[in-house]
Amino acid sequence: MPQLVFLGAGSVVFTRQLVADLFRFDDLPPLRIVLHDIDAERLEVARGTAQQLSERFGREAEIVATLDRREALAGADFVINMIQVGGIAATRIDLEVPARHGLLQTIGDTTGVGGVFRALRTFPVLSGIAADMLEICPEAWFLNYTNPMAMNIWWLSVVAPSLKAVGLCHSVYWTVHDLCELIGVPMEGTDYRAAGVNHQAWLVEWSRDGESLYPALREKIAAEPELERRVRVEMFRRIGFYPTETSEHSSEYLDWFLRSPEQIERFRIEPLQYIGISEENVAEFEHAKDALASGEPLQLEEGAAEYAPQIIHSMLTGTERMIHANVVNRGLIDNLPPDAVVEVPSTVDRDGVHPQPFGAIPEQGAALNRTYLSVASLTIEAARTGNPDLVRQAVLVDPNASSTLTPEQIWALCDELTEAHRALLPRSLGGDLDLMLP
Repeated sequence: MPQLVFLGAGSVVFTRQLVADLFRFDDLPPLRIVLHDIDAERLEVARGTAQQLSERFGREAEIVATLDRREALAGADFVINMIQVGGIAATRIDLEVPARHGLLQTIGDTTGVGGVFRALRTFPVLSGIAADMLEICPEAWFLNYTNPMAMNIWWLSVVAPSLKAVGLCHSVYWTVHDLCELIGVPMEGTDYRAAGVNHQAWLVEWSRDGESLYPALREKIAAEPELERRVRVEMFRRIGFYPTETSEHSSEYLDWFLRSPEQIERFRIEPLQYIGISEENVAEFEHAKDALASGEPLQLEEGAAEYAPQIIHSMLTGTERMIHANVVNRGLIDNLPPDAVVEVPSTVDRDGVHPQPFGAIPEQGAALNRTYLSVASLTIEAARTGNPDLVRQAVLVDPNASSTLTPEQIWALCDELTEAHRALLPRSLGGDLDLMLP
């Protein structure tokens, strides 16, 4: 019986969707689903969710819940990671403390100061997971959803290079889905390929019947001037290719948008937006808990198109498909650093995930990607060497931070964030944890 392990299963909305997507495949064998979380209450809600879905879909599955990570990993074939180290409290710190210093973010989970500190508190946990997997289930696939995606997969390539780790994000799929809807073209039958880095890949190919759909998008924008008040449309107009993450995310990766109240108003940006999203997720957890207690059916999202269930289905049934995956740049994108993590089209079959060489991406897109990857590279090196100056230099390189704060202010901000996250950071970087490398 194939065993699927969910780490951070207490993220009940995500667990619900992934399990539902798995059960929608009627040709999968019976599954052993092992749920792990460090929060007993959340873990019980996740167990009840999986059990209800198994019954609703009529799928044979063994559902196991455990607070012991090593117990969960024993016998694993696939490990799906969706942990959030520090939870909503850490998210508030990542957004609110920089805002008090004058530095605005929207989501704060990918790059920039929020992404850097989220990475630094996630790396110790990832190192522990990697060590356990290499000992207990060395052949299992590690399917990562936890942000910052590029930094986390990059870190695993440093501390556990033999681990079969792939980063998964639905941003490419939903970008194409929404663009097709915008111009009134069915997504089915549309050809597309994107490449770059996670949350800042570029839709290099988007066509139907051999004809590019970009001219139709330009016509739509010209006909509806309000569309020009969106971050991604502005990026498309200036770069020439559409970025693959939302305007809310994309606004904080550049120095174009959050630098002034006028730009924030013009592009309809909501600073600190992720705090509200996180609060909604907490409310949804409470709703799920109440629904399970009363026997009420949980609400499911149709057509989520998450990649982890697709990968598992392909490997268990031999069904071939194409996805976009985040992997180390080993001969994949010519004009991005070879040790960085990039997002590229990948085929999936019974033997696993196979990233496809893309060649060079548009140079103007690569130029922006390199700045993003410089932040990531310095963060990786800070954790690897225990050099706290590299943490501050990573934030200094970030376009959003450096367009708002002076170097002296960036150092002061990092000092305050280090103290605020002290319990979750490596001792070498000013925290309380010993960062053990496998």
